Amino acid sequence: MQELELRVSLLQLDIVWENVTENLAQVEKKIAENYQTTDLFILPEMFTTGFSMNSRVLAETNDGKTIRKIKELAQQFDVAICGSFIAEDNGDYYNRGFFITPDSENYYDKRHLFRMGDEANHFSSGNKRLIVSYKGFNISLIVCYDLRFPIWIRNVENEYDILICVANWPIVRSRAWNILLEARAIENMAYVCGVNRVGIDGNGLEYIGDSKIIDPKGIIIATSENKTDVISVNISKESLTKFRNKFPVWKDADEFKLL
Repeated sequence: MQELELRVSLLQLDIVWENVTENLAQVEKKIAENYQTTDLFILPEMFTTGFSMNSRVLAETNDGKTIRKIKELAQQFDVAICGSFIAEDNGDYYNRGFFITPDSENYYDKRHLFRMGDEANHFSSGNKRLIVSYKGFNISLIVCYDLRFPIWIRNVENEYDILICVANWPIVRSRAWNILLEARAIENMAYVCGVNRVGIDGNGLEYIGDSKIIDPKGIIIATSENKTDVISVNISKESLTKFRNKFPVWKDADEFKLL
């Protein structure tokens, strides 16, 4: 029996500030070059604009230019694509995560808004987690600042196999980024894919990337920093199941209930 694997590619991008057209073109090029060896492409947070608070000008609906293009690419290349964008929904604005496959669309609104960046004054907070089943893997999606809040992310009864965090995480807090990604992998006994941008944004903040894939033991499988890059890894379901069975810490986990 063939081992179940998911071919994952992290797109570590230098996002062009508030330029949806150029950023979509950049993503299309990367996907066209790498789709033959990838099942899932993961993009940074707000990949079409950068971490802009200009929500009322830049926001799109789920039928707007960004998601239309992502759906087109998913169908054309037979892949899944996830990331986040600035969304408008019934007069409210969201930092909205998406997980698009050739035949489905799934959304997650960022739960924890980054108060130090004034995000709560320009966006509304989400209140629902997202777990998607894709090619035999259960996958949970969070956005940037969510990474700091382990109860929100808690993997109860192994409900997900992969945790994806899409981010615009500045270099000044890169130590926290690296430690938190490893901690979330270990405590949740799941693979973690953290995708960050590089370059300097329109607010003058610098990003080094440090995108990485971490296994359930907290071991970094692949990483890249300080350059535009595509980081690709095959994630094994068999290895994950064997580890969970051999070392079943999850059976002794505390239960949390969110109000």
